[in-house]
Amino acid sequence: MSNQTFILILSGIIGVLSGLAAVILKHSVHAIQHFLTEGFYKEYANFLYILYPLIGISAAYLLGKFIFRDVGGHGIPDILFTISKKQSIIKKVKTYSRIFTSAITVGFGGSVGLEAPMLVTGSAIGSNVGSLVHLNAKKRTLLLGCGAAAAISAIFGAPIGAVIFVIEVILMEISTASFIPLLIASVTGSLTSMILIGKDSVFNFKLTENFEASHMPYYLLLGIACGLVSLYFSRAVKSTESLMESLDSQALRILYGGAILGIMVFFLPPIYGEGYETLNTLIEGNSNQLLERSPFFSIIEHPSVIIVFLTFVILIKPIASAVTLSAGGSGGIFAPSLYVGGILGFLFAYSSNLFGFTIPLPLAHFTLVAMCGVMAGVQHAPLSAIFLIAELTGGYELFVPLMFVSAISYVTKTAYEKDSLYTTQLKEKGRHLPDSKDQELLELITITHVIERDLLPIHPDAKLKDLISLVKISKRNIFPVVDEHKALRGIVTLDDIRDIMFDKEKQEVTLIKELMHSPPEILLATENMQKAMEKFELSGAWNLPVIEEGKYLGFVSKSRIFNAYRKRLIKQKQD
Repeated sequence: MSNQTFILILSGIIGVLSGLAAVILKHSVHAIQHFLTEGFYKEYANFLYILYPLIGISAAYLLGKFIFRDVGGHGIPDILFTISKKQSIIKKVKTYSRIFTSAITVGFGGSVGLEAPMLVTGSAIGSNVGSLVHLNAKKRTLLLGCGAAAAISAIFGAPIGAVIFVIEVILMEISTASFIPLLIASVTGSLTSMILIGKDSVFNFKLTENFEASHMPYYLLLGIACGLVSLYFSRAVKSTESLMESLDSQALRILYGGAILGIMVFFLPPIYGEGYETLNTLIEGNSNQLLERSPFFSIIEHPSVIIVFLTFVILIKPIASAVTLSAGGSGGIFAPSLYVGGILGFLFAYSSNLFGFTIPLPLAHFTLVAMCGVMAGVQHAPLSAIFLIAELTGGYELFVPLMFVSAISYVTKTAYEKDSLYTTQLKEKGRHLPDSKDQELLELITITHVIERDLLPIHPDAKLKDLISLVKISKRNIFPVVDEHKALRGIVTLDDIRDIMFDKEKQEVTLIKELMHSPPEILLATENMQKAMEKFELSGAWNLPVIEEGKYLGFVSKSRIFNAYRKRLIKQKQD
């Protein structure tokens, strides 16, 4: 069996396993939510909403901490870091741990989504299958992507959008040969979900109105609004997480986080869980049902109350998501970004129609298109957003406004913030991701692996004649000046002594410390290769000394780095 055929078979197996995991997670969450919330809304004010999030977050954290040894949090940034820095090796426990912790978190009202933990689960399945059959890092990364694509496809029933999301967000590069396994995994994941739970998708509706070109000016305004809301979403999440992390202990984070989230859900019930049911209610034109769930707004029937209510939901949802994750819950911001976008789009069209500012705007169209816009802005994945929403609608009726709004939103957001929320979160934790495949390959080379130790050192109190003795046996033209404590005091080159090296009198009286000079730059053994190359570039040097904790280790040359880089490149192409 050829390697390619073997990979294709594995991608199908991973697709089935990831699809099965997605089905289990979805059913678990819905079962928990149904048990906890059935019949609460109209009979009485649901004060249990205040307790549910605290119970869920506490249980999820304790389960992850003491049983699985895998605490929740953001999933996608960790996957990106694993691919870049850990050769796509994911712990086995992640193949099932997030299913339990996420089901408890979201089922009990945690205001996060299932896509990120499901993506972690699928990625872990792919990674561990690759490790089980002893594949190298490159093929293991491909199988990791297969698991991620299958998971997203199984949740949304959108195999094309899932593949594009993996290519755009998870994998840094892709070839035609690698594209096929992703397709197979995505399709098998979607089929597994369809066989087990039918064709029910996240959004149960059909578009009944046609796209009108006359709506394009309003889509332009919607795109700008999506970009600004994306910016608010990202900054609200980061600010809330920073505030939560300032608390001294995890117990305080759980206590405060659960209490704050419970109060938010109590006043604004649509924040409970993922929120996709709320979007279905809005798209079907039953917006008044949202007010019935709130003990404070249900008695007010004026349409403008819906505008105020949904505005609060848009502002609070990112904060609620960040509180859930920071307190110890398991989930992601994938679903919240779609949710906020959907609310924004509905609010945009509803307000316009209510006050008669423009021609009537279709609520379903603007809801879906805004979901695409906010997702494109928050995650910096415009292509994924376009195809995901297009597939969810069951056709490509909205393809033009989806493309237009996602582009406008992305441009608006990146005008203020260049990095996606995922990249920003990694940078704030000190986890830098390479900007290109070239930089990623360079960072695989460490300074300690390319140190040259054949340069002969000399003591600063030695005489010129001692250096001449070293010149006779050395194959290098640089001599590090090192004292008795192994500290680098300077360097001497052949050019420094060329005029006096044959002068017998000066050989006897000239000390090395009189001849030495400082190197143009010094490398630290702990620095990455990107920083080292910057120092080479700025100094114009071809050789630089390496220091570790004040002690001289050796020299690094550009030629040695280039040779190591070339070997890495050849090996990667062979893989």
